[in-house]
Amino acid sequence: MIQPGLKGVVATETKISHIDGEKGRLIYRGYDVKELTEHDSFEEVAYLLWFGVLPTAKELTKFNEELKSHRTLSSYLKTILDSLPREMDMMSVLRTVVSAEGSLHYTSKPTIQQCMKLTSMMPTMIAYRNHSLQGTPFVEPRQDLGHVENYLYMLHGVLPTKAQTNALETYMILTMEHGMNASTFSARVTASTESDLISAVTSAIGTMKGPLHGGAPSEVIHLLEEIGCTANTEQVLRRKLENREKLMGFGHRVYKTHDPRAVALKSTLLKQVGEDEWLDLALYVENTAVELLEEYKPGRSLYTNVEFYAAAIMKAIHMDPSLFTPTFTASRIVGWTAHILEQSQNNTIYRPESKYTGRIL
Repeated sequence: MIQPGLKGVVATETKISHIDGEKGRLIYRGYDVKELTEHDSFEEVAYLLWFGVLPTAKELTKFNEELKSHRTLSSYLKTILDSLPREMDMMSVLRTVVSAEGSLHYTSKPTIQQCMKLTSMMPTMIAYRNHSLQGTPFVEPRQDLGHVENYLYMLHGVLPTKAQTNALETYMILTMEHGMNASTFSARVTASTESDLISAVTSAIGTMKGPLHGGAPSEVIHLLEEIGCTANTEQVLRRKLENREKLMGFGHRVYKTHDPRAVALKSTLLKQVGEDEWLDLALYVENTAVELLEEYKPGRSLYTNVEFYAAAIMKAIHMDPSLFTPTFTASRIVGWTAHILEQSQNNTIYRPESKYTGRIL
């Protein structure tokens, strides 16, 4: 029996994450992701996905020091970033520059140290290219800042507020890993040939670039901008539903109830009610939309997905839409590399069959 897109086909076993779509749970190495966003940093969750356990205080200090040591880009990578056409989109830039990072250091079996280096470098790649396009001086990474705080600092040249850092850190933890999605599968297929880590990550970036997978939450921003203020919410949403338009940011292919990532993001944003008009609007729109969706599509259980609140966060931290998917990539690289490591430890090359439907002469 053919399963288009391999939907429902179990192709491997993993200890990295588990998605329970019926109950709305996302588990990283046995831990509920919502609990991780409340108690742990980006670095601690990355350690968990790579090593399988949360770090001790001593282990975390050493881990942070090593991550920070890889933030600076080599001169040849900066030259490549400067040489690429201005019209090249950021995901294509990342695909090219990550590929160029490939060297003799990555020809051996994938290691956690390789994963750390690539994860640490990616925010710097994005920030460097963004400043180049804007015609502004590149902001060098700071060694006294955490991974997410430093990313925002490099992008904007000023220290972010604690609320901004917490919001983006929550988002980046929630999007680190999400099972055997298209880009993760792509990475594992490449790794299964015993190719190097750089090649596998490059495959994943190329897959993430596709709008059906890594499409940024730009459409959610368009919806919120069209609504503009709380007074317009019901009128705009009713018009869209009556015209059979899709409400962007609602519903998910996997989750049949609340998307746990959206729940965790909302929990973070509720701490900032009244501090940002855009976030307040998003919270109001969600409540109204869920009520109207139940009215127009009863029994469908359509709730907000992670993209809805991701859009609100990106807007609140003044991130340009061109950086949405690259930022998603800067978090998902942790999950990709964890899967690459797992694939290399118990490898079988992927080789599915296909059914020929052409002519036989």
